[in-house]
This record gives sequence, structure tokens and C-alpha cells, in this order.
Amino acid sequence: MTTDPNAATHHAAADVTSTGHEFDPYLAKGQVKHPDQTDPHFGHLITAMVTPFTKDDRVDFKAFEALAAKLVDEGNDALVVSGTTGETSTLEDYEKADLVRAAKSAVGDRARIIAGTSTNHTSHDLEMAAKAERAGADGQLVVTPYYNKPSQDGVLAHYRAVADAADLPLMIYDIPGRTGIPIATETILRLAEHPRIMSLKDAKNDITATTEVLTKTDLEIYSGDDQNVLAWMAMGAAGVVSVTAHVAAPTFRRMIDAVLNYDLREARIAHGELGPVIRALMTRVQGAVSSKLVLNWMGFPINTDVRLPLVQANEAEQELVLADLREAGWKL
Repeated sequence: MTTDPNAATHHAAADVTSTGHEFDPYLAKGQVKHPDQTDPHFGHLITAMVTPFTKDDRVDFKAFEALAAKLVDEGNDALVVSGTTGETSTLEDYEKADLVRAAKSAVGDRARIIAGTSTNHTSHDLEMAAKAERAGADGQLVVTPYYNKPSQDGVLAHYRAVADAADLPLMIYDIPGRTGIPIATETILRLAEHPRIMSLKDAKNDITATTEVLTKTDLEIYSGDDQNVLAWMAMGAAGVVSVTAHVAAPTFRRMIDAVLNYDLREARIAHGELGPVIRALMTRVQGAVSSKLVLNWMGFPINTDVRLPLVQANEAEQELVLADLREAGWKL
């Protein structure tokens, strides 16, 4: 008796479901994109910068420019200014434009500058997008309008309007923990058709949704959660928009480069080293607070001041941050 080596495959292909329809497991072959995000527009490592303040509550542009230069020297490909970690909600419009100009002055063409242009008022976002373009930004980061809780049709209309308002590549920011609603996968798929919407900062922590976007669009996807970078890049994502990279950019760079070179062992080692540092920066106090605090501890000339409603870390919170960093082997 001769055995057909393909019999199992033939049998699966001819399987009939209970509804009477033939099931072909190869029906979708060729319809799934295989993401290759090895040369993304904004690069792989992006830090969402803090905004330093002076003791009299003015933007400290000297410290800001020094920090921007430091981050690029340490391997950042792009920087976000006036984003969440930059305390965008308590910055004046003119300060946001001035921060873009300062970042461009500090790093020149060594890194791209992405302006946070978001509010929860669409017409204001349109103004901010235009101002960012005039200030010299290389792109804009746009979050879903927060507090309003628009429908998905409203989310779609908002992003399209902002994308049309300036000739800048747009990065969608999906962070339901802050905005109150997720961006539905179908909405992201539709937004991906817009010629200026190029990338997604994904802080939804939904691996199934992320995989679908990766395999159905050309969007360049960045992890918006520092702890997910290795997993997201293993799936084909471009990299990270990070807070912890303020104080650990070289290690993030090492991990990212290891992934790009298919060196899983080295990527795992770097990921493990980052674990306690990410915990220190991202789980004890708000990221702007912790980043300024740890930068100050490391000797970088930055005040730890933040604008209300944020406040500086109290003694107990500082001890938790310090314990995490000591677990990582840091001597502070």
C-alpha cells in the first residue's frame, strides 16, 4: 500500500465545517503582510523628553537642549517634545513651539523632532499642528482626544483632520489608559490609508490587535510601553517611544540593535537588565517626575521641579525608585 505524503494536507484542505462550507487553511496565503520595519522613518529608539523648568517655573531651555544632545549622543534616532512626559497639558502653546525650535537647534539633522500637538479640542489640534510645522518639526504625535470619549467615527474624523492640517508625518498614539477609549483595530486600519499617517505608538498592550495592524498595514509601530519593546520588535515592530531611555538609552540601543541583528541572547540580556530600571521609572511615580529625579541623581544638571497638578516624589516614593535602581546594580 502506497502512502500519500500529502494526504494530511489534502484532508485538512478538504475539511468541511458544520455549516457545510469547505475549509481551506491556505485560503489566506499571500494576504498577510510580513512586516519588515528595519528602516523606519523615525528610526528605532525615540525618547519622549521631559521639559525641564527653572525654579521660577519657566522652561529651562539650556537644560532642555543639553538633554536633547545627550540623548542623541546615546543613540536616539528621534525625540518627542511636549508629549505626555513633557507635561504637555501644562505647557503654553508658545512654549511648545519654542521647544521644537530648541530641539532642532540642539541636535540639527542628527535626529528627527516629533512634536506633541494634542489636546482634546480638534480645532486647537489643527492650530498646534500648523505651529509645529512652522517651528520646524519633522513629525507630530497625536493622541486620541481624552475625556470626550468620541465614537470611533469621531476618532477617525479627528485624526484625518489633524493629518490634513500640516505637511508632517503623523504618529497615532493609542493609550486608552489615559484617553479613556482604545482606538479600534478597524479604525487604525482605515487611518493607515491616509498618506501622512505613517506610524503608531501602541500603548494598548493588546498583542492580538498589534499583530493584526502589523500584518495588514504599512504603519511603523512603536511600543509605547517600555517593558514590551523586545516582544513587540520580535513581532516586527520598529522600536520604542520610551520614557526610561532618559536614563538608560545605551541599554535600549543595545537591545534594539541585537534584535535587528537577530541576536536573541543579547537582546534577552539587555531586556533583563532594563527590568528594574523600567519599574523604577514607570511604576513608582509619574514618568516626568521619575525621569527628572533620576537624571538629577545621575548628575545631569536638571531641576526636579514639575508643574501642578504633578508634584515631586515624596521620600517614600524616592526610596522605592532607589531600591529598584540598586537592584539593577546602579550605585547612586
